[in-house]
Amino acid sequence: MGAYILRRLLLVIPTLFGIMVINFTLTQFVPGGPIEQIIARIEGGGDVFEGISGGSSEMLQQGGGGGGDERYVGARGLPPEFIAELEREFGFDKPPVERFLNMMWNYLRFDFGESYFRSISVVDLVLEKMPVSITLGLWSTLIAYVVSIPLGIRKAVRDGTSFDTWTSGLIIVAYAIPGFLFAILLLVLFAGGSYLQWFPLRGLTSDNWDQLSLFGKIVDYFWHIALPVFASTIAAFATLTLLTKNSFLDEIKKQYVITAKAKGLTEARVLYGHVFRNAMLIVIAGFPAVFIGVFFGGSLIIETIFSLDGLGRLGFEAAVARDYPVIFGTLFFFGLIGLVVGILSDLMYVLIDPRIDFGTRES
Repeated sequence: MGAYILRRLLLVIPTLFGIMVINFTLTQFVPGGPIEQIIARIEGGGDVFEGISGGSSEMLQQGGGGGGDERYVGARGLPPEFIAELEREFGFDKPPVERFLNMMWNYLRFDFGESYFRSISVVDLVLEKMPVSITLGLWSTLIAYVVSIPLGIRKAVRDGTSFDTWTSGLIIVAYAIPGFLFAILLLVLFAGGSYLQWFPLRGLTSDNWDQLSLFGKIVDYFWHIALPVFASTIAAFATLTLLTKNSFLDEIKKQYVITAKAKGLTEARVLYGHVFRNAMLIVIAGFPAVFIGVFFGGSLIIETIFSLDGLGRLGFEAAVARDYPVIFGTLFFFGLIGLVVGILSDLMYVLIDPRIDFGTRES
């Protein structure tokens, strides 16, 4: 098993490197890079250089004049010196290969740089958005497991009955409803739309959060997250419930279950004493991957609808603004975590069922 883990850890390096190479290469052909974004904002008269250092800001204040760099559309009214200063400041005066190697060297030291437009490090920016992702990821995963596992077991025991039929129909309908549509429906019905006003429209906490007692803060927190968590969880019930049901059905039909029943054991003893551990192997072992997927995936639409400033929204805004340090920094960090979690999922299989040995299977 140790050799298998070592091979998997060594495989992380080329896999992560390949992910970064592909994404870095693609960005070289995408129009509208950071400099083009800044030029467009200058031409539009916006507050462009909130995150740019003093030298470039002074050049901006000096105004236009001159021909500008013809490589950038819309740069005709800007001096070439200003464009060159921008390229130097963002590192675009170096060849792409050199920029990529410098970036990877910094990432290996977990130096993810600073956002182009926000005057804040990528790490601090991610930590700032993390509470929303923790809320949606943690509670959505826990609620999905708490509801889906008992429901899946019940459906397996009563397979083919009316209970199994109508719950399957309900689950499929819930899975088919788009998350954003369900979120809007919840807002209309329960958050001050045309009907009830039971829940707040936006945010994770109320304006008077600091003045609340500990119990009041807990209640206020759950009051705010109820609708977004429900909206982000509803589609997860179908996959997990049907996975649990099918796992139990496969185990129930095996010979050892028939033997246990022949010995006079009760249905509950057979189900939870013998079947449960084997049937839940694939469900429980996949928990780390499911949690990380929900945690770091971030639902852009859910966050936008409920005005939650999380990682999903951060990734979208960084892609639109071509904020490369945020894009590549988060891609490297989350990619690394995803690959490590894949290894942890395999270890979970071995922990739950010691009969599994990936090292022996590979050899």
